[in-house]
Amino acid sequence: MLTHIIERVLQALAVMLVMSALVFVGVYAIGNPIDVLIGPDVSQDIRLETIARYGLDRPLWDQYLTFLGRVLHGDFGRSFVFGMPVLELILSRLPATLELTLAAVLGAALIGIPAGIYAGYRPESVLSKLIMALSILGFSVPTFWIGLVLIMTFAVELSWLPAGGRGETLALFGVEWSFLTPNGLSHLFLPALNLAFFKLALMTRLARAGTREVMLTDTVKFARAAGITEGVILRRHVLRLISIPLVTVFGLEFASTLAFAVVTETIFSWPGIGKLIIDSIQSLDRPVMVAYLMLVAFVFIMINFLVDLTYFALDPRLRKGRAG
Repeated sequence: MLTHIIERVLQALAVMLVMSALVFVGVYAIGNPIDVLIGPDVSQDIRLETIARYGLDRPLWDQYLTFLGRVLHGDFGRSFVFGMPVLELILSRLPATLELTLAAVLGAALIGIPAGIYAGYRPESVLSKLIMALSILGFSVPTFWIGLVLIMTFAVELSWLPAGGRGETLALFGVEWSFLTPNGLSHLFLPALNLAFFKLALMTRLARAGTREVMLTDTVKFARAAGITEGVILRRHVLRLISIPLVTVFGLEFASTLAFAVVTETIFSWPGIGKLIIDSIQSLDRPVMVAYLMLVAFVFIMINFLVDLTYFALDPRLRKGRAG
């Protein structure tokens, strides 16, 4: 187990190093932020001074090595637009995105997995067919369209819920959270629902497919022959056997939602890192763009690492294989 963890850590460090080079070169080779930072009517002396102040007059490899040295000390530079440390800026927006992501993915899992298990256990029932039809809808309809429909229906027509913003927050462990206040919870509901539609459809179909496969195995047949009740079979056998693919999908969907909740945050004016990166792209705020993309790579690496560890906990065959 320890050997496996060391191997994964070394692989993660290598991937992060390669990603940092690709991201830095890709971002810094596009556009000229000086055209955004200063007006076109400034003198050439001011222009050259601004370029030198941000270090943009040096070769790209020199800029990358300087950036890499700062990163090793936890410094991702300063935002061109906001004038504050990039890491501090991203961390100030991260709780909003994290809260939205957790609400969407956990909600999708808590509803989608039981619905998928039921659809796989009773495939011919009317409710099962309705569940699968709704899952197809979740796959087919674009996220931005669902978001606009939710706003028009619940915010504009019915005036039940707010159309955007984060609402009132309450501090917990030094971090502001919306779900701790009724007003914040009402602001969280629509964007979380919008973000959960695709995840819900995915979880449902995966749980259904796994359940249908497991129900035809000898394990379930022997359990029924032994007189074990259907509820125990579903909890102890079916859910346990389909848990590994569900854990994989849950981890990857959590990572992708945390990294790419851009559309939902833009539609609902949710002040998270997704909206921050859109504003940074428009203003060519290179330090923020590089730090965001490296954060995305780090999140995916960490999620995959945690999924691997979960595999070891769920599947004894992997532990035996490593021991052998």
